[in-house]
Amino acid sequence: MRKVFDIDRDPSALKVSYTELKRTLGEELLQPHRCYHSELKPIFPLVKGLAHITGGGFEGNIPRILPKGLTAQINKHAWQVPPIFKLIQEKGKIKEAEMYQVFNMGIGMVIICSPQQAAELAATLPETKKVGKVIQSTDSKKITIT
Repeated sequence: MRKVFDIDRDPSALKVSYTELKRTLGEELLQPHRCYHSELKPIFPLVKGLAHITGGGFEGNIPRILPKGLTAQINKHAWQVPPIFKLIQEKGKIKEAEMYQVFNMGIGMVIICSPQQAAELAATLPETKKVGKVIQSTDSKKITIT
């Protein structure tokens, strides 16, 4: 197993300040998890699927909500990846594909809705970004990230 910051051996790594984070590594890692329920509750009628992007990244979470014959195409250029992920990738010499398999890369929740309801959803949730689309698929691949 690769140890990027080796915090077990050297906990002082948590006190290192990184300009790109504008705080210490420890402060960044202690940011509380965002609770989405109150924001999402009003749009539940528009939702066809929700995927909380946690451990397992995009590939481990989105396929669970897609019926057979559908695949998600994710456009990784549709949002700004937070600096913590860029730092982890750089320090750990981790390939980009692996980063998307392990981390959420700044997308905590994926909402799947019909194309017709996307504008209404975006108006209700101003932080929403269209990060991809769901299409018919003839192979077994449930997600592509380009």
